[in-house]
Amino acid sequence: MSKLMGPYNTNDRFYGVVVSTLDFESSDLGSTPVAILIYQFPNNFVFPAVLFPIRSVTLSAEAQAAKMEGVNYETLAIKQNSSVVYLYLNRPRQRNALSREFFSEFPKALASLDQNPSVSVIVLSGTGDHFCSGIDLTTFASIKNQSGSLRPGRANEWLRRDIKFLQDAITAIELCRKPVIAAIRGACIGGGIDIVTACDVRYCTEEAFFSVKEVDLAITADLGTLQRLPAIVGFGNAMELSLTGRRFSGQEAKELGLVSRVFGSKEELGEGVRLIAEGIAAKSPLAVIGTKSVVLKSRDMNVDQGLDYVATWNSAMLMSDDLTEAISAQLQKRKPAFAKL
Repeated sequence: MSKLMGPYNTNDRFYGVVVSTLDFESSDLGSTPVAILIYQFPNNFVFPAVLFPIRSVTLSAEAQAAKMEGVNYETLAIKQNSSVVYLYLNRPRQRNALSREFFSEFPKALASLDQNPSVSVIVLSGTGDHFCSGIDLTTFASIKNQSGSLRPGRANEWLRRDIKFLQDAITAIELCRKPVIAAIRGACIGGGIDIVTACDVRYCTEEAFFSVKEVDLAITADLGTLQRLPAIVGFGNAMELSLTGRRFSGQEAKELGLVSRVFGSKEELGEGVRLIAEGIAAKSPLAVIGTKSVVLKSRDMNVDQGLDYVATWNSAMLMSDDLTEAISAQLQKRKPAFAKL
């Protein structure tokens, strides 16, 4: 069965999409693939318009969702289940190593999901057997190659800006208003630690393992681990893990406070995180984004400053329709029904 969808405006070019469902088996992501024929509309088109086919591809449902928004992610995949969105690091053959493209695509994907009113919670995971094996070594090579032709002072200034660019991609997790839950299995190494320490909640499987690996590569970790990990596991534990680069298990991650819960298998992780995410998504979206904002701000404030911030927040948000609905639902012994953001 086929359906024409569009037009979609991308870089001032308009596209139509013919979607046909297929009977192919899906991959690790567990969705039904579709065939998509993408058409380009003529400039200044008026329906009915002549369509010019420009390419045909077969995509998973997650990649389809990205295509529908006019975005073709090379390193990510997206799957939406009601108000919960699953965002996958999607380079399974490379154990989801972070390429240069990832650092461009990831903040854009988060910003898009943040602005989507149908999205309440984001679950971040990886396709294949691993969450993330760290930054792809080709990314380091590209940084060296791009700065190598510059004079020392300019090369150093360029390198600083490039590091900030990489940092901003990870910080996008905290800037996203929606809660981001990390579901970790397999390796979570180096840049993977940078990512999960920026997430709001973390869960893993028993076989998951972690390492702040940068020190073994003669690098000082610079994308957020050294800033965020001490607040999660304590100063002494963060220092020891960062100086040794040693591998530690999912169970030790739970004991340190890096993850909130350890699940026995990837199936249990998937089901457990789904229930948690859906539970959060059922709550008032204003209360949820407010809680995330206040907790993050309070981390970097003293108690008085944190109390002042939450007082200001609630003075603006406390008298919302969500409060009325929550109280009414309690009195009527029913589940509340909150409007989308």
